[in-house]
Amino acid sequence: MPHFRGFIVQPGALLRSMRELTARERQHLTAEILHARGLMPLLMKPRNDQRWTPEDKQQLANHLRRLSSISPYLVVLAMPGGLLMLPALAWWLDRRRNQRPSDPAI
Repeated sequence: MPHFRGFIVQPGALLRSMRELTARERQHLTAEILHARGLMPLLMKPRNDQRWTPEDKQQLANHLRRLSSISPYLVVLAMPGGLLMLPALAWWLDRRRNQRPSDPAI
């Protein structure tokens, strides 16, 4: 069995790990997209001769902040052959997420 940084890699463990990683990132991406459902009516207000209220502006800022967190996915999907890079992107984003402290006060 191959060794990787002192760990023994089981034959099916790598595939199972990639499947779990892909499922977790898919759930994250789906949740972010579903959360942005109210964005289009907000964006269309000025076109419909309505003004944005301060609450609308706050909601727009929140939507754009959330969408910026999924922008790496959108860039990869727009590139030729980007679907082949999606598992690598999911691994890289997961690695970054695990390095951050979980407590925002720290």
